[in-house]
Amino acid sequence: MNTKIALFQFNPHVGNIHKNTQAIIEAAKTAKAQGATILLTPELALSGYPAEDLLFHEAFWQQIQAGLDLIEQIDDIVIVVGHPSRQQNQYHNSASVYFNGNRLGVYHKMLLPNESVFDEVRYFEAGVNPLVFEHNQIRFGLIICEDIWHIEPAAEAVEQGAQILLCLNASPFYLNKENERIQNVLYRIEENQVPLIYLNMVGGQDELIFDGASFAVNQDGVIAFEAEAFKEDIYYLQTEQHNQHIQIKPSTIAPKLTDEALLYQALVYALRDYVHKSGFKKICLGLSGGIDSALVLAIAADALGSDNCEVILMPSRYTADISVTDAQEMAIKMGIKHHTIAITPLFEQFKQELSTIFNGLAEDVTEENLQARIRGTLLMALSNKTGALLLATGNKSELATGYCTLYGDMNGGFAPIKDLFKTQVYALSRYRNTLSEIIPTRIIDRAPSAELRDNQTDQDSLPEYPILDAMLQAIMQENADKEQLIKQGFKAEETDKVLKLIQNSEYKRRQGAIGPKVSPRAFGKDWRMPICNGFKQ
Repeated sequence: MNTKIALFQFNPHVGNIHKNTQAIIEAAKTAKAQGATILLTPELALSGYPAEDLLFHEAFWQQIQAGLDLIEQIDDIVIVVGHPSRQQNQYHNSASVYFNGNRLGVYHKMLLPNESVFDEVRYFEAGVNPLVFEHNQIRFGLIICEDIWHIEPAAEAVEQGAQILLCLNASPFYLNKENERIQNVLYRIEENQVPLIYLNMVGGQDELIFDGASFAVNQDGVIAFEAEAFKEDIYYLQTEQHNQHIQIKPSTIAPKLTDEALLYQALVYALRDYVHKSGFKKICLGLSGGIDSALVLAIAADALGSDNCEVILMPSRYTADISVTDAQEMAIKMGIKHHTIAITPLFEQFKQELSTIFNGLAEDVTEENLQARIRGTLLMALSNKTGALLLATGNKSELATGYCTLYGDMNGGFAPIKDLFKTQVYALSRYRNTLSEIIPTRIIDRAPSAELRDNQTDQDSLPEYPILDAMLQAIMQENADKEQLIKQGFKAEETDKVLKLIQNSEYKRRQGAIGPKVSPRAFGKDWRMPICNGFKQ
């Protein structure tokens, strides 16, 4: 018998169990109205992912049970809901199958990831038994996320008679992750010769982004369906009998996006969710006339609307006139509320107050950082007064090397481009201008500068960004050491300098704002280096 399956590509709110429950109930009503007889929800849909230490609160478990009780009451549709569960003192990452007031079974995730951003072993116990349930004369095998990356869970479900596999996921995004997922699913299909439906969560959660991009593959390895990335929606698939096997009827295939389009969508989506889920309505930032703040403003306006963005231009005597002109042009073109506060008088007053303490000491980076900290203070004042979330505008290349000022330009509650190398910042700025030219071309074409002293450019202190970014990528994603970097063609002197800068800047990164992860390894949960660190290469 053919079956219509609804896939709820859901954006849950972590910890808001009542809201998540109501969303699942509404999705079930919509799916029934469309003739679906099964509704799938993502991994831990009821609680959101990751719930982390919320799992240690008794009230959390009471709300989970109340949500499950409501979902169990839904009639005339099978609901597969992802949720945390507990048995005495053991917690599980689970999925339950409900139909007409009965629980047909519960599955506990067998394989728990414990690397990169994942620490499920801290919270959950691994399951040991497969779950296969029957509906409309079709036997469905249930697995959860990490299970699909290994041979055993899928194989055990098929051994128990599963004719089609349902995989519930909260798989975080990074560039090219979708291709990795599909390739891995193809391995499982080749091994087991049954179709597989891969449903992924969507939404931003702190530094994680869930892209959705759900898909289905038939037993011949042909993709039958692909959902759009970064879109909460209900999608429908139809099973059909074909040569004694269950197949998924070919359906919509979402258009492929370029890397730049995908990255840009990810950052817009992440910022919008962080702002809304944290209870903010507006953002503010410092607009300098440089490439980083220009891109962050573009992302913010696309995420929240120009009316919900406010910026301050804060020129000093080192700020080029064209920087002020370009920043003003961008703000005006976008309809952004903007203010100009010249910081030179404040800077001179600070220096005057410090003159006795600094007597006999030459000016150095201290005075450069002082300008950044004056700006950071003004921005935090605007944030406090208006309730707007201050966005930090630093990029990954700067954070890696410490080319940023603690309590200055690092101020903020969220850093949208924290995981973008400088070369990617330029690429995304060019991409954004293909949609509508809002970033002045001169900002993209000029040599980057912090403008904290006369005639300053970034390359006074750092290697050229294409070289630096390639080196940083090798260090962070391949764990390349000094010897390996030199073998790859990087100069020994530059290699020593960059490795030292990375190590010496760890204390800064620990105190910086979080930002969305868009690479295989970002500064955050999957970069865990000791601050006090005497390791030498």
